Amino acid sequence: MKIHHLTPEEALDSLGSGPNGLADTTIEGRLREFGFNRLEETRKKSQWLLFAGEFLHFFALILWLAAGLAFFAESQQPGEGMATLGYAILGVIAINGCFSFWQRVQAEQAIAALRKLLPNQVKVVRDGALCRILADELVPGDLLVLQEGDNVPADCRLLEAFNLRVNNSTITGESLPKGRDALPSAAEDLAQSRNILLAGTSVVAGEAKAVVFATGMHTEFGKIAHTLKTTIKGQSPLQRQIARLSRFVALLALLLGAAFFLIGQAIGLSFWENFMFAIGIIVANVPEGLLPTVTLALAMATQRMAKRNALIRNLPSVETLGSTTVICTDKTGTLTQNRMAVKQLFLDNRHCRPDELGRDSLRHHAEFLACAALCHDLKRVEGQHLLGDPMEVALVNLAHDQGMRVAYPKIGEVPFDTDRKRMSTLHDTPAGKRLYCKGALEMVLPLCSQIAVADQILPLDDAGRRTLQDALQTMADQGLRVLALAHRPLTDSVGADPEAAMIFSGLVGLEDPPRPEVADAITQCRIAGIKVIMVTGDHPHTAVAIARQIGLVQSDHPKVITGDRLKKLTPSQLQLALDAPEIVFARVGADQKMHIVEALQRKRQVVAVTGDGVNDAPALKKADIGIAMGLASTDVAKEAADMILLDDNFASIVAAIEEGRAVFDNIRKFLTYILTSNVPEVIPYLAFVLFKIPLPLTILQILAVDLGTDMLPALGLGVEKPDAAAMRKPPRSSQESLIDWRLLARAYGFLGLLEAAAAMAAFFFVLNAAGWDYGASLPRHDPLYLRATTACLTAIIVMQIANVFLCKQRQRGLLATPLLDNRLILAGVGVEIALILAIVYTPWGNLLFGTAPLGHEVWLFTLPFALGLLICEELRKWLVRRFAPFPRHVKSPVLRRSRRC
Repeated sequence: MKIHHLTPEEALDSLGSGPNGLADTTIEGRLREFGFNRLEETRKKSQWLLFAGEFLHFFALILWLAAGLAFFAESQQPGEGMATLGYAILGVIAINGCFSFWQRVQAEQAIAALRKLLPNQVKVVRDGALCRILADELVPGDLLVLQEGDNVPADCRLLEAFNLRVNNSTITGESLPKGRDALPSAAEDLAQSRNILLAGTSVVAGEAKAVVFATGMHTEFGKIAHTLKTTIKGQSPLQRQIARLSRFVALLALLLGAAFFLIGQAIGLSFWENFMFAIGIIVANVPEGLLPTVTLALAMATQRMAKRNALIRNLPSVETLGSTTVICTDKTGTLTQNRMAVKQLFLDNRHCRPDELGRDSLRHHAEFLACAALCHDLKRVEGQHLLGDPMEVALVNLAHDQGMRVAYPKIGEVPFDTDRKRMSTLHDTPAGKRLYCKGALEMVLPLCSQIAVADQILPLDDAGRRTLQDALQTMADQGLRVLALAHRPLTDSVGADPEAAMIFSGLVGLEDPPRPEVADAITQCRIAGIKVIMVTGDHPHTAVAIARQIGLVQSDHPKVITGDRLKKLTPSQLQLALDAPEIVFARVGADQKMHIVEALQRKRQVVAVTGDGVNDAPALKKADIGIAMGLASTDVAKEAADMILLDDNFASIVAAIEEGRAVFDNIRKFLTYILTSNVPEVIPYLAFVLFKIPLPLTILQILAVDLGTDMLPALGLGVEKPDAAAMRKPPRSSQESLIDWRLLARAYGFLGLLEAAAAMAAFFFVLNAAGWDYGASLPRHDPLYLRATTACLTAIIVMQIANVFLCKQRQRGLLATPLLDNRLILAGVGVEIALILAIVYTPWGNLLFGTAPLGHEVWLFTLPFALGLLICEELRKWLVRRFAPFPRHVKSPVLRRSRRC
């Protein structure tokens, strides 16, 4: 038999313990056998190996290769500037590797946070004496003494319990404290047994003595920690896309470099000219600034989200939000306000709201209000603040709001337990001794023989009992938690049962009210094609009622799956059940929440999960985007999550999704921008080889564009505000590529070619103006050659200044696009202009980048090309809008699948 099925005596015997606890001579042996009562870390890879791995992924290897080739070329032909190129590439590798490692280190802090929840010292009985020991030294068989306010340090079986109530929310997810006693339990589930206390929970009220039966990693708490540690979080969609993009760009650069090396050999170039040419092709095609720009764009997006109460812990999670298709959300504190309030009363045989009681409530309902004010176990702290069961706090607040502020001395109590489902307190009042009782109607009503109606005390007949039962059903259908209140005067003739022959006072309906903004957020999710699933530890009836109030459930018969039913479903059955248009999970356990996430991921959904307890941590880590509550979450949940809601509000998730959707579009915008400049960087090398002209653009000048002038405008595109229509579109598929044929055609086949034409035209404009003859060679330090390459570089940058405004929108025309709303783009253009002026007109710029000052005629020559770029792109956008418009309304794939099923 399991330990919770045994009697207290049998439980002690099964653990080799007794009423006096363990003997000191047995402690050391048990510590050796079972280990210390602490959470153990699994063996981890060396931090140095993890650090080194951040510099050895595919994109980094390509950059290492480019840097190595640059240093090799410098060793063979010194003074060509290749060493500067090599150092610049090494700087890019260092920045990206260090930042990625910092992200990884953050993700390893969950186990340290778990330890903080366990108490340092505990009270135990050993050898018949009460003593304090370190919680780490607890062993199975120890007798643990607990009282109100204590955290539970290990899994224990109760031996004695006095008015004991425990907050199990960190383990089971239940929002209300639960009564516990020492009687044998018939429950199968250990966590639901009324005589079991679990590590990581806390004592809300009462006192207890319990025997420890599991410590450390063997506790339910430890099992969750192990699950959390062994849960592997997959790459985010953005990480997969960046990896795919890195492979594409790197392989393209290598293939082009190798191909044109062979072309150079075929047309008779010397080996070193050919080698330099191949390096130039590779460097021109590898966007060295891609990863830094993505990182900075994501970092700035996190700042915008923080202003909307969403704190991002892992940068790739910013974009993951944008592709979210399903949100699995808690109820308490996320959809609701996490505070109990009295919503409805049943008094004088009628339903009413608390604000309808009127001025005479104290006179007509004095005993009802006195019961609400006095029948509780609350403690006052810091003056007037009440600490304890939120349901009891709500009842006291009801009484106070109606003017009932009494503090009659408590002279006795009949405590609450799970069998009685009621509690009673005895008080010495000016009118004599009184008993006040509250509890479930089915447990209080049979003990009542009379009912209070206005100022009268009437007999309670069968018709009156049916009326109360009907009132209960009406209130329960609204999702209210219903309590019955009763009272009676106590006299010397009261028999053995003080709760007999009570006077029924009335019914109270309590609720945790929904947040007012949640209903609109649910509507936004529905419009945006995002499915919302409630996953809660509360009762199904309560869950469905709240879901209906906020618009999450609109049909008459939503699918409701309890934890017990979920245990019986196979993975295939669960996946099919998730196709229901409206689904609510209630009474779910810790591991079950993760099963739901895994089932959704098998359906290729991008899943966001909210949570606040230890029990939620594995699901938070497994989800594509784990969302912890900033106000109510345990440290464990926060460490396992990717995002923390600073206001614990579901509406903040929707705001963050809107920002996340903008991130993917913005990354595409700056990809278009930076890839466009690759074409005018590559074509000069092709012309150099194929037409035997002086090299129009040097490698260092390419870096001046990729890591200099392009960086800030590209970053400006990365922080564009969300489009007004962002939340009227379905979620983007996680398989959709960052780079598709339309982006490549626009960047390489259209904008890039126009920029290349302008760059080559400016190069030849300077040469022809100086009388250069085709075929004549120019030394590398010839003033004419320096001015010509400077003109080529200048034309690229001028064209990119025009291009940054074109890239703000893929379809919308320039006149319909706000051009001055992004300060970072404007600042970027200003810096871009300042940099090119410094490169062209300062001695250090001339020396470093191989440039020379230009006359005003070169600038005037390039301006018509920039205007032509604007006109051509506006014409292209008009043609796209005219002949290939995007569909205005696209049904979400999630919803389509639901309807098919």
